[in-house]
Amino acid sequence: MENINIESKRHTLAHILAQAVLKFYPDAKFGIGPAIDNGFYYDFDLQEPLKEEDLPKIEKEMRKIIKKNEPMLHTKLSKEQAKKLFGKRKQPYKYELLEEIKEKEVNVYKLGDGGFVDLCRGPHVEYTSQVAPFKLTSIAGAYWKGDEKRPMLQRIYGVAFESQEELDSYLLQQAEALKRDHRKLGKELKLFTIDPTVGAGLIMWLPRGAFLRKQIMDFALDTYFDWGYEPVATPHIGSLNLWKTSGHWDFYRDSMYNPLGIDEEQYCLKPMNCPFHIAMYNTEKRSYRDLPVKWTEMGTVYRYEKAGQLNGLTRVRGFTQDDAHIICTEDQLEYELEKALDLTMYIFDIFDLKPDEINLSLRDPNNKEKYIGPDDGWAYAQDVLRKVAQKKSIGIVEEEGEAAFYGPKIDIKVKDVLGRKWQLSTIQIDFNLAERFNMIYIDADGKEKRPFMIHRALMGSLERFIAVLIENYGGIFPLWLSLEQLRIIPINDTLVLYAEKIRDELKAAGFRAKVDDKSESMQKKIRNAELEKIPYMLIVGESERSNNAVSVRSLTEKDKGLMSVPELIEMLNSQIKSEKKTN
Repeated sequence: MENINIESKRHTLAHILAQAVLKFYPDAKFGIGPAIDNGFYYDFDLQEPLKEEDLPKIEKEMRKIIKKNEPMLHTKLSKEQAKKLFGKRKQPYKYELLEEIKEKEVNVYKLGDGGFVDLCRGPHVEYTSQVAPFKLTSIAGAYWKGDEKRPMLQRIYGVAFESQEELDSYLLQQAEALKRDHRKLGKELKLFTIDPTVGAGLIMWLPRGAFLRKQIMDFALDTYFDWGYEPVATPHIGSLNLWKTSGHWDFYRDSMYNPLGIDEEQYCLKPMNCPFHIAMYNTEKRSYRDLPVKWTEMGTVYRYEKAGQLNGLTRVRGFTQDDAHIICTEDQLEYELEKALDLTMYIFDIFDLKPDEINLSLRDPNNKEKYIGPDDGWAYAQDVLRKVAQKKSIGIVEEEGEAAFYGPKIDIKVKDVLGRKWQLSTIQIDFNLAERFNMIYIDADGKEKRPFMIHRALMGSLERFIAVLIENYGGIFPLWLSLEQLRIIPINDTLVLYAEKIRDELKAAGFRAKVDDKSESMQKKIRNAELEKIPYMLIVGESERSNNAVSVRSLTEKDKGLMSVPELIEMLNSQIKSEKKTN
């Protein structure tokens, strides 16, 4: 049999899916059904909502069609013939697509002699038996053409691979990903919540999550201070004139919220921190000897995201960045970029994240009106970033059109334990805002010069960073990140005082421990601690009390035996040093 590419197999499966749905829903109106990464989907307008339990019967019908080995019949029709075939009332979405097609003839595929007919460019397999092993996976809502003002259609997703082994491996990975989903674990572990009475896309951190967030922020800031950064703090709102000067109002308005009036002036929630840092730089005259200026803050910003794009911690409307700006001379630019990349790699290493790919986000040369600044400035900045990125032994992918409106950037992707890629860090050259805000420094020759500015957020959005950590760790956080590091479990009420003594000794040594003194069985207490993913459980009974010790049970390694409190403290300190990679 002629070798058939996987895209054709997946595309044909989308048509087979439509044929199967048509059997159960004969009045279905069809949107589009393309092949996508790992599989396919089809959008439907149905009289009743689909449910997950509908997928097995649809999948069973698809397998019947495949077994019949139906041919995929291709023909060309004039646009007028196609309009009559689909009909404006019968298939309004197909009719709308036809109205937009400029060619006089269109491609139509039919599944067998009496099967599903679709407006489609192809390509497809010749017979249905040639498709790939597949599985229907989920149902989702999708606005027609992605426009929230258009009808909401029902989308059925499926996955398909060349072999059953590849399919099984993918499904196993997805099942593991579902168990690790940060939204699921965030709820189970009481890390964060999103409440519609507060607003979509606005995160509220519960105690365990707030502590996790604080630990990460404190570690990051302490590290940045060690690397020569200084702290600053800025407001959550800024004058509309500030955003007009920066260019955000003209080039970034779609991602900003509407201004609010205060007295006679207009203000905006800040989408970025940089204009504030520039304003602080301009409060005094600076010499080349003062550069580089390296300022950092955990700055909370607000950006508009459509409701359909919001997703747990990964896409939100208010988020905190580990933001920093390096204001430097041209001679210092390349070195500071390299240092920012080195610092990024260090941070990733601490959190067991593996850098996988550097995306070099460049200006679209065919749409220069989307960007500010001269051609020579863009060419210089892009060349410097390319040179710095090439020094790292990581794959580089150049992406035209992905630069910010004021400068090119490096985006760094990491790979998690399941092999998924996440874009976290951004390091960006800015040669435009210095001009717009009239930033200067006095050079060695006594003349005024414009500095360069590097924007860098190494964790990116702290919310997304934590989402990746939750999934990467599967909710089992390193000891130093856990709000409750140890839970002491007395086997009966007479041992509570001894358990509290142990707790106080551990707290005095700097560890976070609690006593479970509920009137429940020891096994239930252990089970509760495991569900809450407490790193260590300390079981205390009469034997432990008489030996002035505890029985140590690890969440990941199970029983570790009897230990004195000094031995336990030594083990815990050693573990934290290992986790934080300190001596």
